[in-house]
Amino acid sequence: MTDDANAPWLIVGLGNPGPEYAGNRHNIGFMVVDLLAERIGGKFKRAQKAQAQVVEGRLGPVGPANRRVVLAKPMSYMNLSGGPVTALRDFYKVPTAHVVAIHDELDIDYATLRLKLGGGDNGHNGLKSMTKSMGPDYHRVRCGIGRPPGRMQVADFVLKDFSSTERKELDWFVDRSADAVECLVTDGLERAQSAYNA
Repeated sequence: MTDDANAPWLIVGLGNPGPEYAGNRHNIGFMVVDLLAERIGGKFKRAQKAQAQVVEGRLGPVGPANRRVVLAKPMSYMNLSGGPVTALRDFYKVPTAHVVAIHDELDIDYATLRLKLGGGDNGHNGLKSMTKSMGPDYHRVRCGIGRPPGRMQVADFVLKDFSSTERKELDWFVDRSADAVECLVTDGLERAQSAYNA
């Protein structure tokens, strides 16, 4: 698999399947790929070769920067994301450097973004599973959710819905995250970092 400009991109929103998790902080990755699917006019359908839902389409302006993309939501639980993502990567012949994971990030303030290539998993079970399956050399769009208040356990915090205060900014945050993904895919990491990294 060569990392060439014509290879498709696999854009993965990390989250947990099922309506009971839909509004959780842990599911911001799903929210962002849902918006991207809306932007390209696609509907998620079950993937043939993986436990995931996918939308295929093109992202970015018409012309040379337009990119072929596969948007994906693994339908395993978060801590098993690596299997479906690797199966999709292999099926669509996507270089690992063209895989983008969109995920919640505790160590960044709420509504703040950071983009990077490679690195550790920072205790995030979805990233841990992906890295175990295919190595660390994929892009991450890290959507800040902040730390739990007081003595609340991390697991309880990420599996709770956004607060009413957070929800006032949530649409804007999801929209900005989708813009950052689009910029990453069409203009490259450096440009996306300078435009969106806070």
